[in-house]
Amino acid sequence: MHWAGATVAVSWSQYFNQLLMIFHIQLPDTLLKGPWEGGVVNLPAIIIVCLLSLLLMRGTQESSRVNNILVILKVGVVLIFIALGWSFINPANHDPFIPVNAGEELVKSGQQSFWSFLKSDDFGHFGISGVLRAAGIVFFAFIGFDAVSTAAQEAKNPKKGMPIGIIGSLIICTLLYVLFSYVMTGIEHYTMFKGDAKPVATAFARTGYHFLNTALIITIIAGYTSVILVMLLGQSRVFYSMSKDGLLPKIFSDLSKRQTPWKTNAIFMVFVSIFAGFVPVSDLGHMVSIGTLFAFTLVCVGILVLRKTDPQFGAPI
Repeated sequence: MHWAGATVAVSWSQYFNQLLMIFHIQLPDTLLKGPWEGGVVNLPAIIIVCLLSLLLMRGTQESSRVNNILVILKVGVVLIFIALGWSFINPANHDPFIPVNAGEELVKSGQQSFWSFLKSDDFGHFGISGVLRAAGIVFFAFIGFDAVSTAAQEAKNPKKGMPIGIIGSLIICTLLYVLFSYVMTGIEHYTMFKGDAKPVATAFARTGYHFLNTALIITIIAGYTSVILVMLLGQSRVFYSMSKDGLLPKIFSDLSKRQTPWKTNAIFMVFVSIFAGFVPVSDLGHMVSIGTLFAFTLVCVGILVLRKTDPQFGAPI
C-alpha cells in the first residue's frame, strides 16, 4: 500500500502542477522530478503525503470527513462527464470493439504456432491477449478496496458494515470505470491517446465544454488525494493489527490520545515521502503490481492452509 500511495502521490503532483499553470504559476522542473528523471526532488508529492499523514494522526473522524467530501466531489464530476459526453459518442470509434490481433489470426489459421505467438511482439497487442494484458494493468485501479477492512476497529458493526462497504464500493466503482472508459473512447478514438499524459482532458476537449477543464483537473486531484489517504490509512491499520497480534514491535500499536497509531503514521509518512519524492513513477508502478500480486497470492494460499489447520476459522471458501 505504501508503494501505491507513493505512486499516486507522484501522479497527484503532475496534475497539481497543471492546476498551478492555469493560474500562471510555474514550478521548476527540479522540484517536480526525482534525481533519476533529471530533477532533484518531487516536492508536491512529499507535501501531500505529509499533509495527509498529519490528518490521519489527528483522528479517523477528521480524515473520514475529508475523504467523504473528496469522494462526493470526484464522483459528481465523473457523472457529469458521463452525462455530457454520452451524446458525443461516435459508434465508429468502438468498431471493432476488440481490435484484431494479427498474431491471434495467424494462430487460428494455422500459419503460426501458439508458442511462437507467445514469444512474438504481437502477444498482448489487441485481441484477447491484449484484454488479458490490460487486465493486469487495470487491476492497479482496484487496489484499496481491501483496505476498507483495515478500518474495522472504527466501524460500529463491522460484521455487517465491512462486506457492504467492500462489495458495494467495488460494484459502484467498476460501473463508473466501465462507463467512463466507454464514453472517453467513444468521444475520441483510442489511438489518439497514445503517449498522451492527459487523455481525459483530450477527450473532454472534444465536447466543447472547455470551461469544465479546470473542474476536471481539480476532480482528478481530489480523487488522487482520497486514494493516497486510504492507502496511508490502510497501511497503518495493517501494521497496527499485526503489532497487536505480536507479529511486529509494539511501537506500531502505540495509540495517541485521539486513539490513532500516530507512530506508525509518522514512520510511513517518512517512508512513503522518500519513495514519492525520489523514485520514478514507472518504477513505482511495477513495484506496486508485483507487490500486490504477491500479497494477494499469499492471502489466498493462507486461507487454503487455514481451512486445513483451523477448520473453526470460518474461511470464506
